[in-house]
Amino acid sequence: IDRRRLGYVEGLLVQTGLTADAARARAQILYWAFLGFALSDLPLPKARKSMHNLVKGDYERAFCSARKTTPQQIMTRANKTLALRCSALLAMLFAPCAAAATELPLTNAVPGGVVTLLVRGDGGQPTATFNGSRVMLLPEGKDWRAVLGIPLSQKAGRAQLQVLRPNGTETLQFTVRPKAYTAQYLTVPPKQVNLSPDDELRVAREQQRLRTALATFSANVPATLRLAQPIPGVRSSSFGLRRFFNKQARNPHTGMDIASPAGVPVLAPADGVVVDTGEYFFNGNTVLVDHGAGMVTMYCHLSAIDVRIGQTVKTGDPLGKVGATGRVTGPHLHFGITLNRTMVDPALFLPPVPAPDSSLPRP
Repeated sequence: IDRRRLGYVEGLLVQTGLTADAARARAQILYWAFLGFALSDLPLPKARKSMHNLVKGDYERAFCSARKTTPQQIMTRANKTLALRCSALLAMLFAPCAAAATELPLTNAVPGGVVTLLVRGDGGQPTATFNGSRVMLLPEGKDWRAVLGIPLSQKAGRAQLQVLRPNGTETLQFTVRPKAYTAQYLTVPPKQVNLSPDDELRVAREQQRLRTALATFSANVPATLRLAQPIPGVRSSSFGLRRFFNKQARNPHTGMDIASPAGVPVLAPADGVVVDTGEYFFNGNTVLVDHGAGMVTMYCHLSAIDVRIGQTVKTGDPLGKVGATGRVTGPHLHFGITLNRTMVDPALFLPPVPAPDSSLPRP
């Protein structure tokens, strides 16, 4: 791959409104699909016109620019078959970038996972619910794509998505697979586990406030469901971990802990609106961001909060700083994601963890 050419295409795609990750993935496919007839043969300055047409979806003009031919000449001899095949392939792969579909998370049909289901567009715009909670529906051509979170408490087996239309109701079934999350058994002094009556009242009030914020369902559709990691750092695999203190079960861990020193800026992983901020007993300084259609992200244990309720944020805007507030033993970020009022595994929304570089010396 010529990195200069690939980077130029990626930059053009970012200008159309795609995220950096989406632009990188699409640039690679476009580059390779188009490579056979040209970009590698032209000097970079002469290839730019072709690249602009390619990104706009004008594949015929892109082909002409690359081959230095006219639309009439393109239909002659060997060029005819090549042009038709490449134009048809690219047109099927990509609509113009401004109308790009929302990127979906990874799916895993287990408790704490995410499922996507095709909902036919017959009979008007539908709404969908799962376990009584409204579910995100994304447009997909003439149809819709339901993106739903599965509660950690969901039992394995058949489950149903209810689809409501102006002309009736439809039930879509899917199967939830079992998953055994890690359990941790700890013996500690009772005073470190049991709350005082005043603390119990405070926690109950805070839990109701959190449930209200996490139940937010705004009309706007998220621009992407593939999120940037809010801070650099090593991710834990502790989602779903259930702790037993003195043989008494506690609620499972419903987020991802990301290791970081205190003071590191926490950045918004996608566009959204701040729906709550505050200092909580267990979570410490906390920010919650609504990204639309039932997806809300949560950031806990912050040392500082840099946003206010109702503030609009863009990808990369600072939300606060890593800290160790609340009931924690050291600085880190607790990062949580909800869909349809359900906490789901954040790893399904983040880029994959890069494989370690075998060429680097090991400590």
